Amino acid sequence: MVVSKALVTVVVLYLVSGITTSNTDNRNTASTTSGADIHHLNVQEIITGIKARPSKAMDYHKLSENDDASTGSKWKLNLVHRDVISEGNVSDYHQLFIGLMKRDLKRVTGITRRLTRGGGNGGGVSYEVNDFGSQVISGMEQGSGEYFVRIGVGSPPRSQYMVIDSGSDIVWVQCQPCNQCYRQSDPVFDPANSASFAGVACSSNVCDRLENAGCRAGRCRYAVSYGDGSYTRGTLALETITLGRTVVHNVAIGCGHKNRGMFVGAAGLLGLGGGSMSFIGQLEGQTGGTFGYCLVSRGSNSYGSLVFGRDALPVGAVWVPLVRNPRAPSFYYVGLTGLGVGGMRVPVSEDLFRLTEWGEGGVVMDTGTAVTRLPLAAYEALRDSFIAGTAELPRTPVGVSIFDTCYDLSNYNMVRVPTVSFYFSSGPVLTLPARNFLIPVDEMGTFCFAFAPSSTKLSIIGNIQQEGIQISFDGANGFVGFGPNTC
Repeated sequence: MVVSKALVTVVVLYLVSGITTSNTDNRNTASTTSGADIHHLNVQEIITGIKARPSKAMDYHKLSENDDASTGSKWKLNLVHRDVISEGNVSDYHQLFIGLMKRDLKRVTGITRRLTRGGGNGGGVSYEVNDFGSQVISGMEQGSGEYFVRIGVGSPPRSQYMVIDSGSDIVWVQCQPCNQCYRQSDPVFDPANSASFAGVACSSNVCDRLENAGCRAGRCRYAVSYGDGSYTRGTLALETITLGRTVVHNVAIGCGHKNRGMFVGAAGLLGLGGGSMSFIGQLEGQTGGTFGYCLVSRGSNSYGSLVFGRDALPVGAVWVPLVRNPRAPSFYYVGLTGLGVGGMRVPVSEDLFRLTEWGEGGVVMDTGTAVTRLPLAAYEALRDSFIAGTAELPRTPVGVSIFDTCYDLSNYNMVRVPTVSFYFSSGPVLTLPARNFLIPVDEMGTFCFAFAPSSTKLSIIGNIQQEGIQISFDGANGFVGFGPNTC
């Protein structure tokens, strides 16, 4: 990978496609600013989209996008939003939104407790596991998984939906015999029917890689605990994982026999974190520590993608250095230096985003968090600049859920709003599509500014701001890439 050219000069990446003009009827088109530093938001198109019910999960039961999607050193899988496979019957978009905000609050609370001093264990949070005292703390809170892939587990492969989590360092799946299991979309995996399933001995090197691993009857035991009390507990095993046409042998997975939590139909979790026990860490020799994803927009009937391998690294991406936090190696930190609205930098100090030597603060990119969180001073400066640039748009008298800045756009087909940008260390600037920062919260035309203040110095770039953008991680060389494509 060549990064020098991308890092020599300031690179501005505009990730907007399909800018349209307003319909010529009696509705309004609002213009809040002019020039190149504005984006168009097609209000009615978005409202129409969220009213449409998602396709059934069965429409997404392909393991890969097409027959040749997983070839050579590039493996590719469909990536679908949780609403597609949810077994619930919620048709009202506002109810879905409120559910998302509740899950998001749990997720952010869990991450904040892990990464803030005072939590114990080097900044993490220590949870009691009474069964056998082992613990592997995951970044995922109960039910907070937003995006899913479908993989094969075992030999012959049994298709299972798995939550992807860029903040977790373990792969686990519910297993028979299941003393306690939550409901999932597919039959629970039965290792007795897999010719490749092999338990891991307590004395093995794999077991040693689990912090405080448990041992029972000579077999390595694991436990993943979550901040709200949900968990998965069981045995560690080596198993075959099938990704499309690619078969990967001897992947260390947790076989959960006792699980509590509601993961919306998923069989388990595919950890994509930076640790050695994550799926990425285990396959570093085969994939070069590289993977990428493109998150499909909320309410879409299409799907995004999850790709592995160095051949998946795009040509023409803008590359930003990753920042390592030794106290939280699972998470992917980036160097953020500032924010922009309408092409102008917001007056905030770079120190607000700095990762300290104690592992506090910094900026994490996370697939499980929905809404980007910023330190209070940074959030208020960004919000106030955006309000100043949208003075002609009608504000709602009160906010909605965690959002304090909302607009009544029910009388508009199209609005023009100032751009919102992230300024990264070494120069690159990522300018977001309008639908990634002004989002609907109901079907009536209420849209809110999709950022929120953090209760600590930690910043999190959430999946709403990542949607539709091709994002690639080159862990071996320490870079994350944006673009050049959209999805």
